[in-house]
Amino acid sequence: MIIPSKVQQLFKPLLQPLLAVLIGLITGAIAISIVGEPILATYKEMWMGAFGNFYFVTATLARATPIILVGLGVALSFRAGIFNLGAEGQMVLGAISAALVAFYFPGPGIIKVFAALSAGIIAGGLWSLLAGWMEAKFKVQLLISTLLLNYIAILFASYLAAEPFQDKSGSAALAQTPMIDQSAWLPKLFTGMSLHSGFLIAIIGAVILYVILRLTSLGYEVRMLGYNPFFASYGGVNKTKILFISMFISGGFSGLAGTVEVLGSQYRFVDGALTGSGFAWTGIMAALLASSNPLGIVVAGVLLAALETGAMGLERNTEVPLEIASVIQAVLILLISAKITYKWVKRKKIGGEVHGVA
Repeated sequence: MIIPSKVQQLFKPLLQPLLAVLIGLITGAIAISIVGEPILATYKEMWMGAFGNFYFVTATLARATPIILVGLGVALSFRAGIFNLGAEGQMVLGAISAALVAFYFPGPGIIKVFAALSAGIIAGGLWSLLAGWMEAKFKVQLLISTLLLNYIAILFASYLAAEPFQDKSGSAALAQTPMIDQSAWLPKLFTGMSLHSGFLIAIIGAVILYVILRLTSLGYEVRMLGYNPFFASYGGVNKTKILFISMFISGGFSGLAGTVEVLGSQYRFVDGALTGSGFAWTGIMAALLASSNPLGIVVAGVLLAALETGAMGLERNTEVPLEIASVIQAVLILLISAKITYKWVKRKKIGGEVHGVA
């Protein structure tokens, strides 16, 4: 049976994250055997914890939602050859902006929802754009500036939640904003389950980004800039314009990730809730696993979320610790690092041969 080339092209980005996770699971099996637990029974418990019933499936998809959104934003910047590692700060600023707008903005619930979504996207986008502006204006390396801006954003959001906008109505006096009105919550997809419509937003965002990268002139310029910035400049691509657009959209996706968590799960901004969950760095891992392909990021995001939710069930029902998921993720990081290093060496070798060095 001959598979059409278009179908192969569609499913090719889905195979890489699946293969990487498979290798990670093999490594995890070695760790499980060292602990002294049966491998198949342990992985069965992990599977049950992630997909064992409809409740666990929806919990896994709910956890995958911010991971996918962060991954989509990071993927766009990576495609443009831009190292935006500020997703965590952009996500946190988007989350607290959305929480405050949803609470204070006047009007009916649907207006509050759209206002909060817009505020989260704009806050994350502008914070990311700040790093892009510093790169263009002062040659501040994005790798450094985006990482450092994470600390500023997180600490600033912590201050807002602990001081001027703290919810002091309860006795616990936690660092959190007031709970937003229920009319401004994102609707649940299934009654009694944690999965909310933010997951649909993530899927729609993946499809839109895929279309942009594959079928639009902007996507062509982004890909050209990422593959060969010198040739892109020679071809008339405005590097600064693409930098600004890519950084704003990238940060906007991360801000949206924090927004849907606030509107769909937490219903307020809780200091440390987003950073403690590791959504941003898992999203970056999903983007790298999928080679920045938006459709592959959906698969990678669900798989990484399943590792985390499955490990929680594993710890409840076996003697295997929760950290087994961290072991598997560490292997994935090593695989990603090896692939990136191989591509870099290969590109340098080709460049050397072209210039007569090799």
